[in-house]
Amino acid sequence: MTDLYRLLPEEMERMVVELGQPRFRADQILYALYYKFPKSISEIKQLPATFREILLAKGFTIGSTKELHRVKSKDGDTMKLLLSLNDKVPIESVLMQYQPKKLFGHPRSTICVSTQVGCAMGCVFCATGQMGFERNMKAEEIVGQVIHFARILYERGHHVTNIVFMGMGEPLANYSETIRAVQLLTHPRGFGIGQRNITISTIGIISGIDRLADEKLQIGLAISLHAPNDKLRQRLVPTAGSSSVKDLINAGKRYFVKTGRRVTFEYALIEGVNDSPEIAEDLVRLLRNNGSHVNLIPLNPTAGDFERPTRKNVIEFERILYNGGINCTVRVEKGTEISAACGQLRTDILDKYNNELNKIQNNDRDF
Repeated sequence: MTDLYRLLPEEMERMVVELGQPRFRADQILYALYYKFPKSISEIKQLPATFREILLAKGFTIGSTKELHRVKSKDGDTMKLLLSLNDKVPIESVLMQYQPKKLFGHPRSTICVSTQVGCAMGCVFCATGQMGFERNMKAEEIVGQVIHFARILYERGHHVTNIVFMGMGEPLANYSETIRAVQLLTHPRGFGIGQRNITISTIGIISGIDRLADEKLQIGLAISLHAPNDKLRQRLVPTAGSSSVKDLINAGKRYFVKTGRRVTFEYALIEGVNDSPEIAEDLVRLLRNNGSHVNLIPLNPTAGDFERPTRKNVIEFERILYNGGINCTVRVEKGTEISAACGQLRTDILDKYNNELNKIQNNDRDF
């Protein structure tokens, strides 16, 4: 079986021609997929019924995600979905909306997608990292997350404005499928989002960063640094190498030279671990005149023993970086209350979903 969301426009054209159809049928399918969001091939009414039957007979399908459960923040701007893939494996994806400052206008709607089921990187402060790794996701499963939210936004009169590969898993450890998903999402005959509206976040796979730099894409790159020295970084990121800090800084420079895109270094601030003024000064010395941007992320609550830094420590850390000439911001937090923020993604709502399902089934048996 082949999900139509896997096919690039050029591949879609070859497919319809091979099935004895005129080439323009590909554009009809693509328009339906990325602008009307059908849930099945039978819903693509632009196609003749005979061709829809041929597609079904040849094993083509639409969509690889089924919504199991959703939770929303109190302000309604953040939504986390528990989605089931075709093999019944659950994953999580998040929608974050930022309301416009002007009275009129659409909100910025960012989709945070997952690229793996679980994660093998083992970051000690990340909920997904503590799950272990199950499997890589296919490009169509990644795209399917965006389409699922695009359908929800369409019903609100909104649209997807940004996509971040910052959900469950390490995108560059699933390199080929991640890049295919980017190509599908940015192709002008596909989803058509601008490359500059996409960011890939990595814990620091050097070979993947260098490959990405050679793709001639204008997507953003965010590197999870979290420490200014190797000893501390290896404590937080067990898979980090003995010279990972220097290697990441150099990889970021190479990415900037080849793409012209400024690199963001993500830094999760953890109480009593990496949030001291001394460590901030070390970070200034490491990144001074680097031209990169630092995104400070106060640790979000997870199942681990690490604690969130005080507001005072966050402000002081930011001040030291700013006074040292480092371009930095403190990330605007979205979804912490529903465990949808950075570092919190895991299938923690699966238990809640199963409990509710069991209640429904038990109630049905009572009648």
